[in-house]
Amino acid sequence: MGRSEPSFTLGIEEEYLVVDATTLDLVAAPEELMRDCADRLGDKVSPEFLQCQIEVGTGVCKTIAEARADLAHLRRTVKELCNAYGLEPVAASTHPFAEWQEQTFTDKERYRALEKDLAGVARRMLICGMHVHVGIEDADLRIDLLNQFSYFLPHLLALSTSSPFWEGVEMGLHSYRLGVFDNLPRTGLPPLLSSYAEYQRSVGTIIDTGIIEDASKIWWDLRPSRQFPTLESRICDVVPLLDDALAIAALTQSLMRMLYTLGRDNKRWRQYDRFLIEENRWRAQRYGLTKGLIDFGAGEIVPFADILEDLITLLEPHAEHLGCLDEMQHVRGILDHGTSSQRQVAVYGDAIEAGAGEAEALKEVVRSLVSEFSVGI
Repeated sequence: MGRSEPSFTLGIEEEYLVVDATTLDLVAAPEELMRDCADRLGDKVSPEFLQCQIEVGTGVCKTIAEARADLAHLRRTVKELCNAYGLEPVAASTHPFAEWQEQTFTDKERYRALEKDLAGVARRMLICGMHVHVGIEDADLRIDLLNQFSYFLPHLLALSTSSPFWEGVEMGLHSYRLGVFDNLPRTGLPPLLSSYAEYQRSVGTIIDTGIIEDASKIWWDLRPSRQFPTLESRICDVVPLLDDALAIAALTQSLMRMLYTLGRDNKRWRQYDRFLIEENRWRAQRYGLTKGLIDFGAGEIVPFADILEDLITLLEPHAEHLGCLDEMQHVRGILDHGTSSQRQVAVYGDAIEAGAGEAEALKEVVRSLVSEFSVGI
């Protein structure tokens, strides 16, 4: 009897920053706000490592339509509750001018242990991300798809970039978040693995030494979830616009099915050396959509628009099968209106050109992020 097709269910996690609605400064979420969120959203909301962050996660969604409804509800509710305290949520991976030294971490046992273990590296984690889970019930299939899917991680990062500023400075990177996150251990591209048993042995070696308590502290760009029968893509910056987030989720889901059907037909995506994929990862981090990625088969840098059109054509039958064709094709819209990092830099430049000082121009960036959070919810 052959292996049954995975469910390809979706789960989306987003991390938000909390800012004062008037000053636009980053602030700690009041305990009362977090209690209100828990009362309304249950286990779909939780505090994050830093008190200025709120994390949300959808339920298990069978379709992208379910994911849209769930994520829109989460955003809408978090915004409503934040507004009651004179606050606003922001879905961007860094705050344009906040300083990490001024932040406090959440007083939970897990976070106290992280801070003690990782010291200053953890305290700098003033960053937010978006994680997309795709249901792959067979454990060995998860590893097989993990090995192949890694090729596309730079593509997803390029589409999601939202962190061009750090502590009031334009850093020249479209995803400065990734540079901060990569200071943690057990991050970056996942290794090539032969089976789920090998994955368990490798992770088990570290667990058995007492260095980590479980696989949730393996923070690769793509990992088998410890809690769910899913592959979890963790490469992306969190994006301000709901439609962009859903487009990236639909692209992720469609890629998983495309790779699965290759294997079903006794084919597979060519695996390239991690050194080469790392180069595209860096290009996505540095340039976003603006400079293209390396096509390893052609041996040249190809504009991202061309890469994306080829990818859309390849994925259309899979997106149609999954019911996410419109959302997947919306990735063209990200090219049209630019990623958040491109828009943030443009807002800053326009404000400076209009005569604003640097501090006020940075506040204009935050105002634009506050506005974009509500679009489509």
